This record gives sequence, C-alpha cells and structure tokens, in this order.
Amino acid sequence: MTYMHIEILCTDPAHPVVAHLERWLTSLPEGTSARLVTRAAELGEGEFLFLIACQEIVECAVRERFRHALVIHESDLPKGRGWSPLIWQILAGTNRIPVTLLEAANKVDSGRIWHQLTVDLEGTELAREIHDRVSKAKLALMEWAVQNRDTVAPREQIGEATYYPRRTPADSEIDPQSTFAEAFDLLRVADEDRYPAFLRFRGKRFRIRIDEI
Repeated sequence: MTYMHIEILCTDPAHPVVAHLERWLTSLPEGTSARLVTRAAELGEGEFLFLIACQEIVECAVRERFRHALVIHESDLPKGRGWSPLIWQILAGTNRIPVTLLEAANKVDSGRIWHQLTVDLEGTELAREIHDRVSKAKLALMEWAVQNRDTVAPREQIGEATYYPRRTPADSEIDPQSTFAEAFDLLRVADEDRYPAFLRFRGKRFRIRIDEI
C-alpha cells in the first residue's frame, strides 16, 4: 500500500467550509493521512497541498515541498480571479457557480486548471445552504485530484483575466431606501457571524438577518 500525506491550508477558522473539511479528514482511506492548518508557517510536506479559503500568500519554496499544490476557486477562470468570487457572482445575479481546481502559482489564481464542477442555485438559498453546496463541490474536487493525480492533463487558462476586489464588512451595508427585492441577494449571502448585513437608520446601526420558514 502506498502511503500518502495531504495538508490543507485554510486561513479562516470561522469559514463555513471548515466543518466540511474536518469531516473529510475523518473519512480518508487507510494509508492516507491529512491535517488541516491555519497558517502557512505550520505546513510540512507531502503529496498534496490544498489551499481552501486561503488568504495568505504561500511562497514557492513552501509549495515545492508538495508534489501537488492546488487551489479551489469559485469562478470560471481566468474570469473572476481575486477575492470572494462566490459572493460577487451571486450579487451580480448569477445562479450557476463554476468551482475550479487549479495549480497554485506565483500570480494569484493564474495556475493551470485541473478540473471544474458547477453548482446550480435557485436564487433563494441563504448563506448556510449556499456554502454547504459549494463546500461539497470542493470536497468532490479534492477527491478527484487524489484519484486522478497520475493521469490528469492540466490546461492553461484562456482569455482575458478579470479580478474581484476584497470584500470588507462595509460591503454588507443595506441601503434603507432600497426595496426588499433589491436587497435580497445581499441579505442572503451575508454571514451573520463574520460579515452580518446591517443598515444605518435614524442615527443608529441595525443588524439584519433573514430566515426561511
């Protein structure tokens, strides 16, 4: 039996994907070990390095300690490189979300593409369900990478690259003059713990959340 070691770097311990990654770690077959870390300084070496919800630059010297260093990014690359592509696409009215497995490279999100899946949304899902669906696609891509590591034929990205900016808590502010329909997508993607939706009204600031009934 061939031994394999996998490391996952997720720099946001509060990200919804973490619970899915922790469950994945407990389901690995015999002969495979893996661990989840939150800082690049904690990385060791192995067969695979997966960068998931990672906001830290991982230097080439660190990536080279692994046979494969891969990123999972929620856009149809090279379009939508950068920050929070899932949220920006939903706010733009997109319900068909590409989830791309690619090689980590020095230039952000520019590596060769290994594989891609698509998550189809109906437009009514709230943040938890959105992240659950996308996280399952990420795990499926990780499984695909492990199973196809010796036969994969990576392809270069083709086309003009576009970039999303980093989201900040201010991006979750609701205009009190907007209609519910206008504000709905922002309300449904807001993370009530990390980036809650809010509005300013009559000199005060109010947190807003919605729940399906």
